Amino acid sequence: MPDPRPTPVPTSIDVSGVPRHVAIVMDGNGRWAQRQGLPRTVGHGAGEESLLDTTYGALSLGVKVLTVYAFSTENWRRPVDEVRYLMNFNSGLLQRRSHELHDQGVRITFSGRRDWRVPKKVLHNMEASSELTRKNKVMTLNIAFNYGGRAEIVDAVARLVADKVPASKVDEKAIRSRLYHPELSDPDLVIRTSGEFRISNFLLWEMAYSELVFTEVLWPDFRREHLFEAVEEFQQRERRYGGLDK
Repeated sequence: MPDPRPTPVPTSIDVSGVPRHVAIVMDGNGRWAQRQGLPRTVGHGAGEESLLDTTYGALSLGVKVLTVYAFSTENWRRPVDEVRYLMNFNSGLLQRRSHELHDQGVRITFSGRRDWRVPKKVLHNMEASSELTRKNKVMTLNIAFNYGGRAEIVDAVARLVADKVPASKVDEKAIRSRLYHPELSDPDLVIRTSGEFRISNFLLWEMAYSELVFTEVLWPDFRREHLFEAVEEFQQRERRYGGLDK
């Protein structure tokens, strides 16, 4: 089981320059299982320990927001048995872990559509974990569930229309204020595991100026030490936001 106690931060990391918001595409569960001759669903189960250990690593670093890509709008295209497993797994994970995270001062939020496709049991556990942890302020664990970057932008535009915002008033601020969680800062660092070099419809609006780090490590093998390595790489980058060096 992952150790929730703070881990000493490597001296190679500047604690004053830790990214405020880290986002992760948790990829490679199926391949991890297949390489061991196991069903794909076993890989998803193995990823639970990775999520908890990485969350505790983020807490040790002082990260304020950790967003993880748990289930995309495209994942509904997967085999029915796998989708059913993922629904039950994510619902059970919230039941098993929400109190543990609450004890660490973690606020749990969700980004994504809460539409008819999401089982009522899952929606209930999402609401329960959010309510349990809503006053926590140490860190926010934002779970992108039934989430798609394009869908989020479409939903934001739909809200603009519903609010009858005139075209002359539509700007970045107006759109951003209608995203799923406008109160969260944009991710400074986005990590994708499993050696894939895609963003896969993840946080399309929010990651406009994020630093991207790709690792060959499959998600079930990912631990806080890999997060620390990604932060070290992040701190070696220069972030100019379209400007020039002074």
